[in-house]
Amino acid sequence: MGICQGSLPKSNKPLKSELKGKLKDSIIIFMIGGPGSGKGVQSIQLSSRYDFYHVAIGDLLREEASRSTSKGKAIRDFLLKGAMVPSGYVLDLLTDKMLKAENSKGFFIEGFPREINQARMFEEIVGRLPNIVIVFDCSTETMIQRLMIRSQLGQRVDDHERIIRQRLETHYTLCEPVLTYYLQKSILRNILGEEPPEVVFAKCCGVVDDVIKAATSTV
Repeated sequence: MGICQGSLPKSNKPLKSELKGKLKDSIIIFMIGGPGSGKGVQSIQLSSRYDFYHVAIGDLLREEASRSTSKGKAIRDFLLKGAMVPSGYVLDLLTDKMLKAENSKGFFIEGFPREINQARMFEEIVGRLPNIVIVFDCSTETMIQRLMIRSQLGQRVDDHERIIRQRLETHYTLCEPVLTYYLQKSILRNILGEEPPEVVFAKCCGVVDDVIKAATSTV
C-alpha cells in the first residue's frame, strides 16, 4: 500500500533529558483524525483560546520537504506518494519544535501520532504520555469532499484524488492500533467531526477544560 516504515539514523542531539525536564508539567494534547477531519482548524482555534503552543506535524513535514536537502527530498517523495514518513524524521522534527517553544502553558500537537511506533517513541523520548488524545470521527466521503475542495486552491502538493485516497487508506490501516492503545490508557476522547465547526469547538473546549482542571488539582 505504499507504506514505508524504514528506520533512520537517530539524532545525536541530547533530547531526552531536556525534553523530560521541560515537558514534565506541560499539558500535552494530541489531536488526531483522518486528513480532512477538521483537526487542523480546531487545533488552531484551541491554541489561540488557551494560549497553548500549536504544532502541526503535516506543516513541519511540508516545510522540511521544501528544503533542498537529502532529508527534504526524501520527505517530499513520501508525501507525493501518499505514504507514511518514517518515524525517525517525524520525531526529530517534533521534539526540535517542542524544545524551541518558550514559556508555553501546553501543546496542541496536531496529526500525531500517525502510527503506534510514533506513540511509543514519543513516550520513550519525552518520558510520559500526553494528558489526553482527541480523535475526530469523520466519514471517508466527508473527508474526501473537504480535501477535494481544498485542492482547488492549489495550496497542497498532496491534495489530488489519487493521493487523497492513498492517504486515507494509510490512515485507516495505521490508526486503529493507536486508538486501541490510548483507549487502554483511558486518555482517548472521541468527537464527531461531521458537526458544525462551532459545535465541534465547544465539545473540544469541554475536553480541554477538564484536562486543565485535572492538571491544576494535582499541582
